[in-house]
Amino acid sequence: MNRKIKVSAVSYLNAKPLIYGLEHSDIINDIDFTLDIPSLCADKLINDTVDIGLVPIAILPQLKEYYVLTDYCIGAEGAVSSVNLYSDVPMNEIQTILLDYQSRTSVMLCKVLAKRHWLINPLWVNTEGDFEQNIKDTTAGVIIGDRTFGKANIHKYVYDMASEWNTFTGLPFVFACWVANKKLPDDFIKRFNESVSLGMMNKEAAIQEWIGKNKQEVDVREYLEKYISYPLNNKKRMGMELFLNYCSDL
Repeated sequence: MNRKIKVSAVSYLNAKPLIYGLEHSDIINDIDFTLDIPSLCADKLINDTVDIGLVPIAILPQLKEYYVLTDYCIGAEGAVSSVNLYSDVPMNEIQTILLDYQSRTSVMLCKVLAKRHWLINPLWVNTEGDFEQNIKDTTAGVIIGDRTFGKANIHKYVYDMASEWNTFTGLPFVFACWVANKKLPDDFIKRFNESVSLGMMNKEAAIQEWIGKNKQEVDVREYLEKYISYPLNNKKRMGMELFLNYCSDL
């Protein structure tokens, strides 16, 4: 191999089991590994500055070619707890929705749900930096990832978007998966997949490592066991396909 394979992964807690095996196996010596927010991870894969990304699935149509790697993803069978629309008014009174700058899939999911499930037509506003204090009156906001921890009681209405998707479609939702933007050597892909599987088989060690390095604002074990569903099974693939079809019609 002439150069190291460049890999970008989401830095959120829910990705920890998916990256633990990479960080704790020999493959770490053969990759250039970075942790990023989802939108930057996506940009890197789209712009070909990395070869593999744990990326939001909404970007797949933007890639010239792509290969879904491993049998795992960041998904949810029902509620996910960390991808929410926050509002101080009921859904039918929302006039504006602020969109989390760290997200792509969650932003598209909100737009799909608004059009097809909630039947609302709000003003969409892209954000930068700290926007959460602007969620008030008839302005709602999408917030994702670790920044949702501890926010359950700040606003009167909290809409869990994975749960809303499941109610709407009857299918689970996939937020992110491992994707390569080019054909990579088979032996490397085999090692990569084995490393990710190693992490999933050692989820408890991954949980303990995260707790040891981070201020605990959430019941880590409950969150990862109850809300995050990792197997990339046929139902999740069906959910992915349906979601991408809806996205193409926005």
